[in-house]
Amino acid sequence: MDNNKKIARIAGLFYFMFILTSVIANMFGKFVFEEARVTVNQILAHESLFRTGFLISLISYVLFLLAAWYLYVLLEPVGKKLAVLFLLLNLAGFAISVLDHLNLFASVLILGGADYLKAFQSVQLQSQATLFVDLFKYGSTIAQIPYGVWLFPLGYLVYKSGFLPKILGILLIADCFALMIYVCQRFLFPGYDVISYPCWAVSFLAEFGFSLWLLIMGTKKQEPIAVEVG
Repeated sequence: MDNNKKIARIAGLFYFMFILTSVIANMFGKFVFEEARVTVNQILAHESLFRTGFLISLISYVLFLLAAWYLYVLLEPVGKKLAVLFLLLNLAGFAISVLDHLNLFASVLILGGADYLKAFQSVQLQSQATLFVDLFKYGSTIAQIPYGVWLFPLGYLVYKSGFLPKILGILLIADCFALMIYVCQRFLFPGYDVISYPCWAVSFLAEFGFSLWLLIMGTKKQEPIAVEVG
């Protein structure tokens, strides 16, 4: 059980660092919760800060993947097949997110003033850069599909584990449905962001609370309950 507590705290550390670095990346790069035009202006005015935020964002996803691995190690005795499932779903989200960053960096290249771009006017280049930032944002939304679905088996195993609070499992499962609502809103009702506000509140409560519990409390002194599926 002491080993479980150590693994849980390592997972919590990586999960918390993922959340923290994601916030820092947006502070520098302004590409997460900002309009595409704001991101383009940030590149034009503070390219070095944007590049820093871009790199920190990539690092954040590596941290998230490491958190998923340690959660797999922690919860695999509870249900191996479901643990493998949530790890693969996290890996799928990781792959989509990292590749999607190419769209974001394309905007840097377009606005970089390379000789082969001098055939285009400044307004044209900025419009193209804005398009790529928008593509990045929609790619990020697509990544929320595996990142959202992974929360269901994760939450279920947390709920059944016996060494983590059941409320955390319930919140993670609720977060899964919240992210699916967010994805639907982005593609079906793009002008109604208000639909997603409660979803982000659920996500913050579930994932920030989960990471803090793992980091500070670790696991309770109770043997896991096996719930192998299939």
